[in-house]
Amino acid sequence: MTYDVAAATAYLAKVEPRFAPLIERHGTPDLTPTRDPFQTLGRAIIYQQLAGAAAATIYKRFCAQFGGTRFPRPAALAAATPESLRPAGLSRSKALALIDLGSHFADGRVKPKALLTAPDADVSAMLLPIRGIGPWSVDMFAMFGLCRPDVWPVGDFGVRQGLQYFLRLRALPEGKRLERVAEPWRPWRSLAAWYMWRVVEDRRARPTR
Repeated sequence: MTYDVAAATAYLAKVEPRFAPLIERHGTPDLTPTRDPFQTLGRAIIYQQLAGAAAATIYKRFCAQFGGTRFPRPAALAAATPESLRPAGLSRSKALALIDLGSHFADGRVKPKALLTAPDADVSAMLLPIRGIGPWSVDMFAMFGLCRPDVWPVGDFGVRQGLQYFLRLRALPEGKRLERVAEPWRPWRSLAAWYMWRVVEDRRARPTR
């Protein structure tokens, strides 16, 4: 179940009026929690640092290597080798990350049902040992895969840049300042982060003089 986006936007506009025009202009994100965290994480690994069209082509080829259009099951992926996955267009590092993902799910170190309902800290503890998954990947999975309402991805450049423009700061905010500024936005910081990305989009869309 997704969180109450209407309540979240109302709260953000109340505690910080500068959110109001962003909410009016951009509306709200379409949130649908994943039913298959293994596939969602695998797709995220494949799509990392790739343009959408190229990533989609590689994803299709990858699935075809396992005999269909669906993402393979954990045991099948865990049994693969980096060399067997490379023809799909994957780098060796991504191939190793996908195999490690399959191993963690296949041997029960990560249990899908537990992952869907675990507290945020436990989600991080389960996923960070997997090759190719770092804090940023965990934050994105929690925000968009699990639709958690209070994720504040301090390591995301877009969020930092958006906050700089949003508050008209002279420099990119770091660490403690990021946390301090967003503290009043609890428990809806995921939505606040989404609007920071929209701030950056608005800035880039401005006509140059």
